Amino acid sequence: MSTATRRALMAFLIMLCCAGLAQALKPTIRLADVRALKVNLETAVPKAFGSWQLDTSTSNGVINPQQLEMINKLYSQTLSRTYVDPQGHRVMLSIAYGEDQRDGLVVHHPEICYPAQGFDVISNQMGVLQTPRGDIKVRRLETVAGNSRFEPVTYWTTVGDQVTLGGVSKKLKEMQYSLHGQIPDGLLFRVSSIGRDSAAQFALQDRYVVELLASLNTSSRQYLAGQP
Repeated sequence: MSTATRRALMAFLIMLCCAGLAQALKPTIRLADVRALKVNLETAVPKAFGSWQLDTSTSNGVINPQQLEMINKLYSQTLSRTYVDPQGHRVMLSIAYGEDQRDGLVVHHPEICYPAQGFDVISNQMGVLQTPRGDIKVRRLETVAGNSRFEPVTYWTTVGDQVTLGGVSKKLKEMQYSLHGQIPDGLLFRVSSIGRDSAAQFALQDRYVVELLASLNTSSRQYLAGQP
């Protein structure tokens, strides 16, 4: 057997071993199927909590059919509500949950979907939302439509029970679950409000989130906001 033939055979055997190893490590356990408490956004998020209650006087806006079709492909559950406090402050909540997060959430990130609906993203910054049960890494956007509707946005995403803002961090978390044979679920949690004073709106959103999380049981809080 010639040297070239031996090298070719060795390369083939290495490729075969790699293919077998990849198949053996392919995740098969869906976290969504083995959770002690199944995810149900409609019942998990209360319609009244703290100083907030569901605002039935307003709609949550219209999603164009193409975007709605894409959302339905990516996510198994979505929830959109508007809440109001006694002072008349309103916060819009949007949650999108998917049972398989290996393909990513990027197409529904607010910095993507807001421009698709006619908004300009003025700023996009990372931040920290402080809660009594631990800090949550978030992304804060300043958006505007038609130079008249100013809508600051705060959001985060989860992979399994861990918060991530995408990119390399998300891929690493996916790999951690894959090494244990698990297919992670996850969600995008977004709150927004209307107002030109972004700092005041972000503070309002933080207060809303803190009160919401305080009203939830441990399981619901964990899959909405990850491990503390």
